[in-house]
Amino acid sequence: MSRPLAIDLFAEDRAHEEFLVPLTLRVAQEVDREVELRIRSARGGHGRALEELRLYQRSRLNGLGGGIPDLLVVAIDANCEPFTAARSQIMEAVEQKLRDRSVPACPAPHIERWYLADLEAFYVVVGIRPRVPRDKCERDLYKQILARAVVDAGHPPMLGGIEFARDLVAAMDLFRAGRTESSLKHFVDELSGHLKLM
Repeated sequence: MSRPLAIDLFAEDRAHEEFLVPLTLRVAQEVDREVELRIRSARGGHGRALEELRLYQRSRLNGLGGGIPDLLVVAIDANCEPFTAARSQIMEAVEQKLRDRSVPACPAPHIERWYLADLEAFYVVVGIRPRVPRDKCERDLYKQILARAVVDAGHPPMLGGIEFARDLVAAMDLFRAGRTESSLKHFVDELSGHLKLM
């Protein structure tokens, strides 16, 4: 039996981490790959995440902290830029020796859109189908929609909706969610492709 693949997850904030951990594990399970997922998160937003990513890579390439992972998942929001621009920003920050094993996750415009990508699953898990406008890029708009939906469904306002991440990912139809959110589809397809080749 082969050893589990080591995947390091480097995310912008807790909302990314809470969603991407179960999503990465689900994709790995669906392609029948055993993985060991290690969280290497930054806190403090987009800029700080990329800055700490550089430090993280330097230490790994020097053999510190467990060495180079089999895969590196790096997550930052597109922040109203095109998905491709955010993806390029990540790949430019990734050292050449890690590029072929890096999978960017670039929720467009923000991670909360991925939480809301499959409204049927959202209804099953949370108990409400919020109205989610398309192609809006107001700061915190989707964060507010997610938090409001949780309260409107009768749940206590604990973590703004990120507490439902595991259940949402488990309930999601990834094909339907990917049709709604192309940045989610790109991530799932790319991660699945890497895992199938390893």
